[in-house]
Amino acid sequence: MERPSLEFNLPDTHEEGKLYVVDSLNNLNKLNVCPAESQRSLDEEENTGGTGESVARINTRNQRLFFVTFILTLIVSLALVSFVIFLIFQTRNEVDQISSRLLSEKKNIEELKKLNNIILKHLNQSRIKE
Repeated sequence: MERPSLEFNLPDTHEEGKLYVVDSLNNLNKLNVCPAESQRSLDEEENTGGTGESVARINTRNQRLFFVTFILTLIVSLALVSFVIFLIFQTRNEVDQISSRLLSEKKNIEELKKLNNIILKHLNQSRIKE
């Protein structure tokens, strides 16, 4: 691959300015040649001596974190499902109680209607006699 030329025609500047421009160009060249991720891995290799121990530690830590998160998610899901099942049974019991009350009230209403009819018949008969 051809690399673009980094030579520039610089106007007359002081010596410090030239050094600053050269440093900036060198830094820019490093950024173009080594992306950030590869630079980090190079830095890690320099710190650990290139053995890859830190990568193994990071992978182990990530696996543990994933496993703990997975277990916690399962426990929370199990708790939520148990709570929903409990609510279903509670609701079923409440509905059964309400329906039994409605049936008993229906019977009471029918008895009251019968009594009302009997009273009305009795009143009608007593008016006729008068």
